[in-house]
Amino acid sequence: MGTRKPEDIRSIAIAAHGGAGKTSLTEAMLFNTGAVTRMGKIEDGNTVSDFTPEEQKRQISINTSLATLTYRGKTVYALDTPGFSDFVGELRSAMRVADGAAIVVSGVHGVEVQTEKAWEFADEFGRPTVFFVSKMDKENADFGKTVENIQEALTANALPVLLPIGQEASFKGVVDVLTGKAYTYRGNGGKDFTVGEMPADMADAVAAAREALVERAVEVDDEAMMRYLDGETLQDEEIAALLRRSVVECRLFPVVPGAGPANVGITQFLDVVVDLLPSPLETAPRPALRGEEEVLVAPDPKGPFYALCFKVMVDPYVGKLSFIRVVSGGHSTDTTVFNVNRGEEERVSVYKLMTGKNGVDSKDVVVGDIVAVPKLVSAAVGDTLAAKGASLILPPIKFPRPIYSLAVSPKTRADLDKLASAVRKILDEDMTLQFDKNAETGDNVLSGMGDVHLDIVLARVKERYGVDLEVATPAVPYRETIRKPAKAQGKHKKQTGGHGQYGDVHIEFSPLGKDEGFVFEDKIVGGSVPKNFIPAVEKGLREVKNKGVLAGFPVVDFKASLFFGSYHDVDSSEMAFKLAAHLAFKKGIAEASPVLLEPIMNVEVVVPEEYLGDVMGDFNSRRGRIMGIDSKGRLQIVKAQVPLAEMFRYAIILRSMTSGRGNFTMSYSHYEDVPGDISKKVIAARKVEEEEE
Repeated sequence: MGTRKPEDIRSIAIAAHGGAGKTSLTEAMLFNTGAVTRMGKIEDGNTVSDFTPEEQKRQISINTSLATLTYRGKTVYALDTPGFSDFVGELRSAMRVADGAAIVVSGVHGVEVQTEKAWEFADEFGRPTVFFVSKMDKENADFGKTVENIQEALTANALPVLLPIGQEASFKGVVDVLTGKAYTYRGNGGKDFTVGEMPADMADAVAAAREALVERAVEVDDEAMMRYLDGETLQDEEIAALLRRSVVECRLFPVVPGAGPANVGITQFLDVVVDLLPSPLETAPRPALRGEEEVLVAPDPKGPFYALCFKVMVDPYVGKLSFIRVVSGGHSTDTTVFNVNRGEEERVSVYKLMTGKNGVDSKDVVVGDIVAVPKLVSAAVGDTLAAKGASLILPPIKFPRPIYSLAVSPKTRADLDKLASAVRKILDEDMTLQFDKNAETGDNVLSGMGDVHLDIVLARVKERYGVDLEVATPAVPYRETIRKPAKAQGKHKKQTGGHGQYGDVHIEFSPLGKDEGFVFEDKIVGGSVPKNFIPAVEKGLREVKNKGVLAGFPVVDFKASLFFGSYHDVDSSEMAFKLAAHLAFKKGIAEASPVLLEPIMNVEVVVPEEYLGDVMGDFNSRRGRIMGIDSKGRLQIVKAQVPLAEMFRYAIILRSMTSGRGNFTMSYSHYEDVPGDISKKVIAARKVEEEEE
């Protein structure tokens, strides 16, 4: 697998909008470097990257797949990431660990929604980036138009380093802008090409592209720029060095044309990756934490060993695979690794250089390596692995919060018994998933990034762990409260021969302020209720308050004052006074103007300006209140408060309404009264449910 000296390592996160050609590019790279003997096709379900049954069935990438290539004595780690928005967490973790990015832009469709997200992450992490303009052999492909689109929508610093020879059906090769060499392919999918002179009709275009490239490249060196401005001719070797420095420093982003399935321009793309993108030794030191103190970890091969676990995958044959990126130093399987986050030491049996689902064993890793480690028990995504005694922790990967939820329930008793174990394993693999038991509604709530995401997770749970789950929209955790004081008597009296039951209480119920909960007050004077029975009254109220009189939802924010009662020397008991409290509660709350409360959520939506009106109008239809609008560049940030009952399918609606360009976050704000007409519907529906039960 190459020399695997740090200076000879390159790593790229390959990202794009779904269908732009990431996986086809990866497949062609594998074929051209000899890692596979024939290129697979997505439609045939035989690509190296998309190897899970769900990926092959749906013909989309769901997981980030690692391909380890050897090219010109260099080891290239290519992380093929999903292009569908539901799997944006996979893209984010890949961008975090790779040293560079390759963003694939369709030469037919140009910059699309997930292209923007890929660029956003590359920019956030400061990753040197190559743009690969794909599908140049397809109808309506237009390289010049696509380059302009990239420059306008993403970065003005994107410049071609290769130009296409022809396009659409006549696309047959590429010309190097700096050297003028033409690389011409037969067009049969083979890896062979001929090197020759560029077509005469391309001379002007190549000269203009070269001038633009040189002008930008010399900006990184004042002395070279002065010489260039003075009319001095710079040598190709010097220009190449300046160009590389420009790319490494993220001042220039090369654009390359090609066609994956036709295998045209792929070798030249690999040349750009190897020649222009940084080795791990050229990357900036990475931040780490020692307690509260931030320190920097240099990419030093002789430094202490540090690695970040960025992905966990459960392989049906190998078991758990923990994917790590070595940030500093090196490690051998002769010694143990220490999980700094968990404080646990583990033995590494082997490191695996992965290509899809297959791995080649290695005993050693060095800074820059991206490998899989089998059967690490403690390692979770975001954990830091190091030598024993290490104290630094690499910051965890910040994943987006789940935005779409379903209530799930096991179909059978057998499914229930296996559910906890299955969910725990799935959560270990996917950090954008969340699973909670809602204490108020009793729902098991599975949350993720969208309907497709959860659909795939449920299929995986069934296929891999044999757990069949039924799904429904989660119940809204409504509550009830009161709006005025009311007094009520509760008397429990029962004669059964022998000892009877007797408890009598008079309680005043009064409203409290928001979020004050439940308060019990003992106002008994003169012993009308003996002190030893008063705790039973409070206990009875605490039991019954969880089932309100309107629709059986918990009652909150009220005070119950016990002010009078009576007892029987023989028949009174704690149970009798608890039941008396139940009766007083039902009477008193019913007379205290009970109302239904619903949770209100803080919602923040980020959309391009052209969708602002649609988003605001939609919030109005959801009983939402617009709290403010801010701007962030060309994006608008809408802040609103919306009832949770109106938000369960919002992730799907927003995606449709904004062509996938809108994002949102949501958090709990407060409870408030449900409008009268809606309250009646909720209460009626609840009664129907109770009758069916």
